[in-house]
Amino acid sequence: MRNGRPSSARSWSNMDHDILVRIFMTLNVMDVISSVSLVCSSWHTACCDPILWKTLDLSTLKTDAIYIPPEPYTWADEESSEGLLKIMKSALNLSRGSVTCLVFNYLISISDAHLVSAAERTPNLKRLILPATWNEFTEKGVFEAFKMWNGLESLTVPYLSAPFDVMEAIGTFCKNLTELKLLCFFNLDFAIALSKNAPKLKVLSLRGTMVHNKALDYILDNFEHLEVLNISHCLFKHVNDSAVCFTLYRDLDRSIGKKGSRLKEFLTCQKDSCILCKRKPYDELSINWCEFQQRRWKDDEVSSLEH
Repeated sequence: MRNGRPSSARSWSNMDHDILVRIFMTLNVMDVISSVSLVCSSWHTACCDPILWKTLDLSTLKTDAIYIPPEPYTWADEESSEGLLKIMKSALNLSRGSVTCLVFNYLISISDAHLVSAAERTPNLKRLILPATWNEFTEKGVFEAFKMWNGLESLTVPYLSAPFDVMEAIGTFCKNLTELKLLCFFNLDFAIALSKNAPKLKVLSLRGTMVHNKALDYILDNFEHLEVLNISHCLFKHVNDSAVCFTLYRDLDRSIGKKGSRLKEFLTCQKDSCILCKRKPYDELSINWCEFQQRRWKDDEVSSLEH
């Protein structure tokens, strides 16, 4: 009250909804879920606006609740796992089903609980980027989660000890998958499983992986909908007819290059000038392994697969 009259000043709780949303878009996930969403009902409502939750990117999450190991491998840390689950649930509850792209942190293991909890809260998910976990989740967990992601269109799969479980779940539930990025060894068995479970695939990135030459042939001969194939920085494995020994090489087979040229985009790289391709075949064992793997996970010559 000023001079006996109501004040024209507005409180923070009465700020315009759209203005609040614009402000909250500049904040990180932890700020939104642990502070501003708890201020008052109007701020909480603004924190639930779909514009804030189109993408939930947990890859840059920085909080004392989660320990991200600096070493070039991942492991299951129970405290960090529980912390991630709590944060993920809080964020996804605020999103109210608005998330269409979910990015996990590369260096933290996730379990069935993470997958299923995420699936329950992201019914409209279009893009999923999994971490490089040593499979803390099971086949049962994969199937339980993916049956709720029937609208999934794009998937990034780093190293998995049982990638065929994911491929089978895709074939059973995710009929609209058109984009796939793989960071694990791609052999003929994998190629055959992929053709069975993702026949509508239009974009495939094998960037920086080891690829069996017969698997490439199979992909180019059998995927009628394939438009974009990225094999930049790949190391190719050629198995001799005797199947007793194999050869690793960088230069692309002429026959594969000819088949690939029929695609809308066939992405390779200039071996002589490419830093990634100049590395030794087994430099994954070097001290820079972790950094290199994260770069492969985030970067891609196919713009729709970058994050």
